[in-house]
Amino acid sequence: MPPAEPKLQVLSQLPPKRTSKPPLLFVHGGYVDAWCWSPFFLPWFAAHGWPAYALSLRGHGASGGHDTLFVASLDDYVADVISIADSLPTPPVLIGHSMGAAIVERVAATRRTRATALLAPVPPTGLIPMAARLASERPDYLLQMSRFDPMRLSSDVLDALRPFYFSGTVNRKLLAEAMKHLNEESPRALFDLSMRMPFPPPAERRSPVFVLGAEGDHICSPAEVRATARHHGVDAVIVPGLAHMLMLERGWQRAAKALASWLATLSPAVRERRG
Repeated sequence: MPPAEPKLQVLSQLPPKRTSKPPLLFVHGGYVDAWCWSPFFLPWFAAHGWPAYALSLRGHGASGGHDTLFVASLDDYVADVISIADSLPTPPVLIGHSMGAAIVERVAATRRTRATALLAPVPPTGLIPMAARLASERPDYLLQMSRFDPMRLSSDVLDALRPFYFSGTVNRKLLAEAMKHLNEESPRALFDLSMRMPFPPPAERRSPVFVLGAEGDHICSPAEVRATARHHGVDAVIVPGLAHMLMLERGWQRAAKALASWLATLSPAVRERRG
């Protein structure tokens, strides 16, 4: 396992009083950082009794590793998640979005986890079939992504990419703030994502899995989300009215409540497991 980056940004929101609920560790997707969880998900889950944490992977946000981001692999990101998970008082439920879902899948494939939630996940076949679909359905997306540079953002690129990640009802002030947290992404990690995802872990290491997608997601389509769910032997939950960045949409509560409902179904043995 690669070494963890020693400087990892962790955002947190804790419940107002002592709780028996397990901690939640949120893992962001590509090109963003931990901030995406902070406007709504972290405070909402903390208010409902879950200690809520989100990390910025190496080379993202205020974490270290920006100078070596171009060589960071998906396994490097896995090491970052494991490092923060092991630092928490009890093992967390791992919750990954998009690329972050692939990362927590890899964590679960290598070690026993308390439980895993995959939001708008990259499907088991990886990025190549997704890119082929986008190239045939929406060739303008790949064109604009080829011009994407977080350090030199142009309004035409942002306007072209927004409909792929957000619905038309997204709050404009929130969208402007989100633009400040756009991040370069590791080409090595993207190459790793182009390959088939790991198979589910052996039976002795399997833990509960939840898969959630958004009806209006043009990046990880509902059909691809359902493919991930079948890969893990569960049914997908598809939330209406949301797009890919579901945690920042006006209807984010629909996704949060679906996730909370699943968390409530975890057995006491899973909720209280310490390792």
